[in-house]
Amino acid sequence: MQHTPRLSALSLALASLFSFSAHAAEPAEANTDAVPQDMQKVEVTSAHLKSARIELSPKVGTTIYSIDSHMVDMLGQGDNTPFNEVLLRLPGVSQDSKGSGALHVRDDHANVQYRINGVQLPESISGFGQSIDTRLIDKTDFMTGALPAQFGLRTAGIVDIETKEGGLTPGGRIGIMLGSHDHVEPSAEFFGSVGKFNYYLSGSYLGNALGVENPQATRSALHDKTRQNKSFGNLSYFLDDNTRLGAMFGTYNGRFQIPNNPNQAPAFSLDGHSDAQAGTSTLPSSQLNENQREVNRFLVLSLQKSLGDINYQVSAFHQYSELHFTPDAIGDLIYNGVASDSRRANSASGAQFDISYKLHQDHTVRAGLAYTRQKTTSDNTVAVFPSIDGAQASTTPISIADNSDKTGTLASFYLQDEWHISKPLTLNYGARFDKVSAYTREQQWSPRVNLAYQLAPGTALHAGYSRYFTPPPQELAAQASIDLYANTTNAPAIGQSDNVKAERTHYYDVGISHQVSSKLTVTADVYYKKINNLLDEGQFGQALILTPFNYADGYAKGLELSAIYSEKNWGLFLNASTQKAQGRNINSGQALFGADELNYISSHYVYLDHDQKYTLSGGGHYHFGDSQVSADFLYGSGLRMTPDGGAPNSGHLPSYFTVNTALTHTWKNTPVGKVEGRLALINLFDKSYLLRDGSGVGVGAPQYGARRSFYAGLSTSF
Repeated sequence: MQHTPRLSALSLALASLFSFSAHAAEPAEANTDAVPQDMQKVEVTSAHLKSARIELSPKVGTTIYSIDSHMVDMLGQGDNTPFNEVLLRLPGVSQDSKGSGALHVRDDHANVQYRINGVQLPESISGFGQSIDTRLIDKTDFMTGALPAQFGLRTAGIVDIETKEGGLTPGGRIGIMLGSHDHVEPSAEFFGSVGKFNYYLSGSYLGNALGVENPQATRSALHDKTRQNKSFGNLSYFLDDNTRLGAMFGTYNGRFQIPNNPNQAPAFSLDGHSDAQAGTSTLPSSQLNENQREVNRFLVLSLQKSLGDINYQVSAFHQYSELHFTPDAIGDLIYNGVASDSRRANSASGAQFDISYKLHQDHTVRAGLAYTRQKTTSDNTVAVFPSIDGAQASTTPISIADNSDKTGTLASFYLQDEWHISKPLTLNYGARFDKVSAYTREQQWSPRVNLAYQLAPGTALHAGYSRYFTPPPQELAAQASIDLYANTTNAPAIGQSDNVKAERTHYYDVGISHQVSSKLTVTADVYYKKINNLLDEGQFGQALILTPFNYADGYAKGLELSAIYSEKNWGLFLNASTQKAQGRNINSGQALFGADELNYISSHYVYLDHDQKYTLSGGGHYHFGDSQVSADFLYGSGLRMTPDGGAPNSGHLPSYFTVNTALTHTWKNTPVGKVEGRLALINLFDKSYLLRDGSGVGVGAPQYGARRSFYAGLSTSF
């Protein structure tokens, strides 16, 4: 894979593969002869500053996969595809259930950084919601491997998003998608310019009856409705040819019913409702009423300036996220012995500054600062039964208040130099410093070095080493007070729970790209990670809130292969990866685990629960006239599980193979603008497959992938 300071060969191949298909949401082409000169000047200034912003983020020696709106258009649901599912079509990315993190990059749990127009967003509290709406994206560079010093804290993958912007001519797009499981999804986009002011606005609503993965193999889930709405805005004002003021905002609100698993036997006795010994209950498990609500909002204000050899951008941001799980007050006690009304909230504010200076024709120096202040709160009202020696001692529950809050800070600094040693050879070297002060107080200097070498025309090599420092997500790291639950049905088996620590990693990565012909490009990438205090997350309880913990040491290694073939009217892509990740000796959050499990892991390497040995993805399209047919597939060899009587995570679930197809047609120059119609079949062959079976380290309930679903969409651009 070629990785030059600006654009990789794979990026160029992707652009070629999908360039034939114009995306309806893009600002319309304008007749520049009829456009006022000041508007043309604003357009040129916008492009100039966009290029300058890209120059702030070096990509030398990294593994880069690019996604644009044309690639998204080829997927079954087009730009209605959830963004995490778009990322699943990239090498080294494997899927998981929504409650367990949705996706994994190179066998890492979460640890993905999202940047929008060069600004790193604070993390939201994990849940099912995908706060980023796919339709707002103009282009995404997905970076993995040994990253330059600019990128830190969350380093498994960098999702670097360039959003759509307003064009010379005002316009917009309105669409709706209907489908299986009572799916209704209207959306709208508006863009344009007024003098030196440029705007892009989008919004969408989603309602269906399959918000969370089904715990059964049935076609429809019980009690699984969701209602979600999103909004986004990108506003710019150009003070002069080299200065831009920008504002971005986004909102997400989601409500989820937690699906029920019928025919469960009551595990606890509750006065007037259940008798565990007799196996009777007045409330069947099919009629429980658990719910979860999620909120995420962010605002970013930025100033970008270009002064010849100097470019900089300074930004201030604020984000608020909240997750609230409400139990079935009776049912959760009957079947779990604990009913916890749990609310977590996180408010983060901070600033980021990045600057580049072309010191010499062969040297570009870059530096930056970032600071974030977070306040997290955890409010829990927990109903439990008294117990003696682990056995229920009363059929009358008691209530416990378990509340906490924490204010913490993250501070970072980096300095690096991009050195063009010769025409085929570029070296990017530097270091960064990170410090966290929250549930843990730690810091680290991290050296980085990345090399890109053009072996021959069409063939390029990259290699890199990075030292990483990954603090635990503060919004998830609150540990419940163990003493509060002594002599109750929520008492842990282990009476010790050390605070979660920052992960420290040595990361090595080597890759090669070869352009076999003008139509075919192939790439290969190999990596190895040696990890201290390996961070993982698990679901420990009914609330679908993840909790982090550490393995004292671990490692991950893998190989990724990719091929892209492009003809004038059709194209194909194929990705394959194999990986392995293990950890040993859990040294934080011990109260979350059983004694036997903890003892075994203390002296044995075990697979991480999200490890999947083989992952494949691929697809193709054929374009004829104003129509396009496309198909894509996902294959996974199965995530980890714990077999009966076996070691933790020593088994794996059965493999799965799903295929999605789509047919689109565009009607141009209609009375209502350009109209696009779409028909899609997701999971074409109606495969029933397990993503999780409820066993494994830190794994909750069983979760099945969605069965065959049909969707129809219609949109108009004006």
